[in-house]
Amino acid sequence: MNSEGQYRKDIIPGMEAGIILKKDQRSGKLTFGIVQDILTSSAFHSRGIKVRLQDGQIGRVASLSAEEEE
Repeated sequence: MNSEGQYRKDIIPGMEAGIILKKDQRSGKLTFGIVQDILTSSAFHSRGIKVRLQDGQIGRVASLSAEEEE
């Protein structure tokens, strides 16, 4: 696994991210959306920082978009 999404400092509310929902952990299917809240309080998590997207879905960040939403 790459290190994208494992460090809290790399994730900013308002940016686009690909997350893995709990139900998709086995398949690794990504769900994309805009980060609303960061739910993991620690600076690092080996399986990805847990976030809530603007549509309410919660999962661990697997990929980050290079472009931030304004």
